[in-house]
Amino acid sequence: MKKVLLVMFICATLSATAGCGPKQVERIDPRQTVDLSGKWNDTDSRLVSEEMIADVLNRPWISRFKAENIGKYPTVIVGTVRNQSHEHINVQTFVKDLERALTNSGEVEFVASAVERGELRSERIDQATHSSEQTAKSEGEEIGADFMLKGSINTILDKIEGKQVMFYQVNLELIEIETHRKLWIGEKKIKKFISKHKYSF
Repeated sequence: MKKVLLVMFICATLSATAGCGPKQVERIDPRQTVDLSGKWNDTDSRLVSEEMIADVLNRPWISRFKAENIGKYPTVIVGTVRNQSHEHINVQTFVKDLERALTNSGEVEFVASAVERGELRSERIDQATHSSEQTAKSEGEEIGADFMLKGSINTILDKIEGKQVMFYQVNLELIEIETHRKLWIGEKKIKKFISKHKYSF
């Protein structure tokens, strides 16, 4: 009997202190802002990409391009976005947010990335061997991008005695592929103040 009571006491204690009990899961709106650690998260990725794309599409380069190329939309590709921060950031998610914001703007045409193009080219080679002449896609019909969007994510961390300030700076550049001219330079800064309780129960 004593052993049973001891086991019950240990289980109750562990459940209270270590979270051994059943987990509670609540579904929330994917666009709802939730900051648990203070690190870069999905909300930062979405808001930064939307704001920076809105800025690049409201600059003079796009109106000049359309004036010089009547009836044609500028074709853009997203290049490398480097994570130069001190924390792990899923840059691919941020790149996809950029691609989505660009594509959905209706102001530019968007072409596949270098990795995606490689896969598509392999598929065309396979079609040339295995598909019918009527359905096989021909080589040399790709649309070349006019501009490349690339950049970096940087951080500065300042902390003392359980308090810290996390500073993010995202830099993007729009570069004309033919001339290498930089037509737009965008910058977005995020600063988060994070305080940690000295004791937790």
